Amino acid sequence: MLILGLETSCDDTAAAVLQGRNSLLSNVINDQTNIHSKFGGIVPELAGRSHIDQVHRVINQSLQSAHVKLKDIDLIAVTIGPGLIGSLLVGVNAAKGIAYGLGIPLIGVNHLEGHLLAIYLQKQVEFPFISLVVSGGHTDLYRVDHFGKYKILGRTRDDAAGESFDKVAKMLGHKYPGGPKIEKIAKDGNPNAHKFPRAYLDNNSLDFSFSGLKTSVKTFIQNREHGKSIYLTDNDIAAGFQESVVEVLSNKIIKACKKENLTRVVVTGGVAANGALRKAVKSACDNLSYEAYFPDPVYCTDNAAMIACAGYHRYKFSPDSKADLLNLDASTSSILG
Repeated sequence: MLILGLETSCDDTAAAVLQGRNSLLSNVINDQTNIHSKFGGIVPELAGRSHIDQVHRVINQSLQSAHVKLKDIDLIAVTIGPGLIGSLLVGVNAAKGIAYGLGIPLIGVNHLEGHLLAIYLQKQVEFPFISLVVSGGHTDLYRVDHFGKYKILGRTRDDAAGESFDKVAKMLGHKYPGGPKIEKIAKDGNPNAHKFPRAYLDNNSLDFSFSGLKTSVKTFIQNREHGKSIYLTDNDIAAGFQESVVEVLSNKIIKACKKENLTRVVVTGGVAANGALRKAVKSACDNLSYEAYFPDPVYCTDNAAMIACAGYHRYKFSPDSKADLLNLDASTSSILG
């Protein structure tokens, strides 16, 4: 079976061709960073227009890279949400048109399910497991019992972890996207030079909160500029901020494992590409003889390979999930679990 995956939920126009369960033939991503960086973040209108300009080129490139023809495709999987509505509609309408023209089934995929199952492009992790989806738009903890069976355990009550990375990077004078820049300069900083707050909420909560941390960093930088706090380099501030985020994320993962009596962990989403987070989670899991898995960085950020993978498993394990082409639609608030 050949699956064409499409992903346009935010600012990446992506298409991939997957053969069967995990034989990836192509994975093409058109990045819009150059469009949005000068604005300090994603501009929804510009993102949608770029998707319109690029979607057919990206699809054709994915087919060419896979050495297949459009008529060879057996199934289409497309992200239907959550995301920016203008961006989502471009991918959904392109997928509907192709599926209708070829007379083949179409599967609508929740973007978060794509992240949850991205690891299956590399390894068949045994169920059940705890998964942290951590990105610029999400910070969610799930119990994953099988394909299509997800239980939400905790989520952010305000800012996503990745959004906090971007905002702190901007405070330190760096352009969007800020996550990789924070990680880079933090390597030359002292994470113990200043201990920024950790928000654990109440004792039984698996939810997250990063707005207070972000405000604390902003206040510290302002006080530094006016000589009202100890002087720390940008590297030290980045290291201290990153340490705070990583500590909370890794501790909540372990707490979820103990609460659910599980010993397998998958960390996915854009922030899962962060080396400090990977190291901390692996160390915490190793200390307890837990198993920890991370998709390769290319499968952590938004991509169509994970959507094709999720579409394949949804089609295989839920045959009735084939979409009604006329009624399939995008949604900004698709709930998973």
